[in-house]
Amino acid sequence: MNMTRTQIFIATALASVLMGVAAQPARAQPKQEKTAASQDKPAAQEDKPASEAENAEKLRKASQNPVASLISVPIQENWNFNIGPADRTQNVMNIQPVIPVSLGKDWNLIVRWISPIIYQPFTVSVPQPPGPSIQVQSGSYGLGDMQPTFFLSPKKSKVIWGVGPVFLLPTATNTSVLGQGKFGVGPSLVALVQPGKWTVGVLVNNVWSVAGHPGLPDVNQFLLQYFINYNLQKGWYLTWNPTLTANWEIPNGGRWVVPFGGGIGRIMKLGNQPVNLGLQFYGNGVHPPGGSPWSMRMQITFLFPKMPKK
Repeated sequence: MNMTRTQIFIATALASVLMGVAAQPARAQPKQEKTAASQDKPAAQEDKPASEAENAEKLRKASQNPVASLISVPIQENWNFNIGPADRTQNVMNIQPVIPVSLGKDWNLIVRWISPIIYQPFTVSVPQPPGPSIQVQSGSYGLGDMQPTFFLSPKKSKVIWGVGPVFLLPTATNTSVLGQGKFGVGPSLVALVQPGKWTVGVLVNNVWSVAGHPGLPDVNQFLLQYFINYNLQKGWYLTWNPTLTANWEIPNGGRWVVPFGGGIGRIMKLGNQPVNLGLQFYGNGVHPPGGSPWSMRMQITFLFPKMPKK
C-alpha cells in the first residue's frame, strides 16, 4: 500500500484502540448502601454523577461542532485505494488543529488550519533505447498545500453557524506532485443544528487562485462536506461525513468526486486525555478517470475542554 512506517504505526494504533474499546466489557458499579450520613448529603452532591454525564454529553456535542468553543487537534489518516492502472494507494494525513478565540461576549473567531502530509503515487516513463520506454512505479512523500480557515461565529444562536475566508497556501515540498503552486482565497460557510441525539450540518467553500507560479494551472475548486452524527450510549456515535469536491478548471467528465458512506466513532478518555476516535469507509460513486473508487478514514482527535471555574 506504499505507506511509511509512521503511517502504519498510526493506523495500527487507532485500529487497536477501537477494537479494544469495542471488546471492553462494561464495568460493574459497586453497590453503595445508603446510610444516615448519605441520606443527609446536600442535593448538589447527590446530583454529581448526573452532572458528570451531562458534561460528557456536552463534550461530545462540542466535538461534533466545527465552530465550538473547544480546542481540538484532529489527526486524520485517509487512504485512497486503486488509483490508476496499477491500483496504487494514495495516503493523506491531515493535521488540522481548531482553535477558538473569543472576540468579546457575543462572537468567536474559530481558526481551523489543515496541514496535509501526502504520499502520492505516480508512474515514470523510463527510456530503454533502442526499444520502447518502460513504465516504472514511483511516488513522492512530503508536505502538501496548507489550508487555513477563519470562521466568525456567534456565541449564541438557534442555528449554529460561522462564516469567513479560506486560504490556499503554496507550502508543498514538491509543487509538481503534492501541491498546486498557487496562493488562493475564497469564502467558507458552516451551519449546523444539534437536536437531541443528532448533529446535522454542512460546510462549503470555494477557492480561486490569485497569485503563484505562472506556468501552473489556475485553481478554482469547490468543497462541500455534510455531516450527520447520531449519538449512542457510552460515548459511541454513528457518523456520515463525506467530502464532495469539484475542480471547475477541468472538463465535466473528471470534475467531481462524490463519495457515499460513513462509519463509527467514540468519545472517551486515554488516561486523563479526552479523545474522539473514528473509523469510516467511503465509496466514490463519481470520480475522475483513474481516480480512487473507494477510501478509508481513521481519525484521533485530542480534545481540550475548558476547565470549570472553581
